[in-house]
Amino acid sequence: MCDTCGCNVTHGNAHLAEKKNAQGHSAVSVLTDLLSANDRQAAHNRRHFDGHGVFVVNLMSAPGAGKTLLLEATIDALKDELRIAVIEGDLETENDAARIRAKGVPAHQIVTGTACHLDAHMVHDALHHMTLDGLDILFIENVGNLVCPASFDLGQHRNVTLLSVTEGDDKPAKYPVMFRTADLMLLTKTDLLPVLDDFDPARAEGALRALANPAPVLRLSAKKRDGLEAWSDWLRAQLARIRASDPAIRAEIPGRPPRFRPVNPKPATQGV
Repeated sequence: MCDTCGCNVTHGNAHLAEKKNAQGHSAVSVLTDLLSANDRQAAHNRRHFDGHGVFVVNLMSAPGAGKTLLLEATIDALKDELRIAVIEGDLETENDAARIRAKGVPAHQIVTGTACHLDAHMVHDALHHMTLDGLDILFIENVGNLVCPASFDLGQHRNVTLLSVTEGDDKPAKYPVMFRTADLMLLTKTDLLPVLDDFDPARAEGALRALANPAPVLRLSAKKRDGLEAWSDWLRAQLARIRASDPAIRAEIPGRPPRFRPVNPKPATQGV
């Protein structure tokens, strides 16, 4: 957590911190209140997503693990089947959002400044610049960081953590909070495995299981487009599951056309 370095305070929630400090609250009480406020905002975001039938995925990883390249490959694979939008998070630049827009997909860039993670308030503000009507999946590409993003609920439905094979296969053991929250672990850049002798996918999965996390583990190379079908199957299955579990989405008003196109998922791959 960011209790000591101060990055709990972002431009999304700074007004709350300033208000508390003006009333003479201690730093501990301010941070506790900020986390509580974040959770309330995240719950509001999730209700908003559910009301539109949008499946929201929070992508997290270390810098350079391939989140944006994965999104580009996913858009190419699913653009004729599902309607996708993206929220990008980086300390500076609109580079990643520009790459997504070049694929013909709406993308909003959040520039966090000094904050090393997104929070629910930032995502809420971003939604004022986006249209959720008609969307199937909203991806939130979090700031590259294996620590802080895992501690902030954004209102997402699923967390996906990328682990590049260019990193150590002991990363789940070293960063347990991040990998314990993962609903899916993606081993990325697997096309490089033949030239890497210090990364063992089995050891990486073993480190995840040691955290008592039963999440599926998928291997893929976004660059070579290997493994994308299993990833696409997982997304289809999760989208169908989210929509089927929401009574407001299931219950269409008689006489009105369905709000969403039907999703016919293939069986999801549950491992490597």
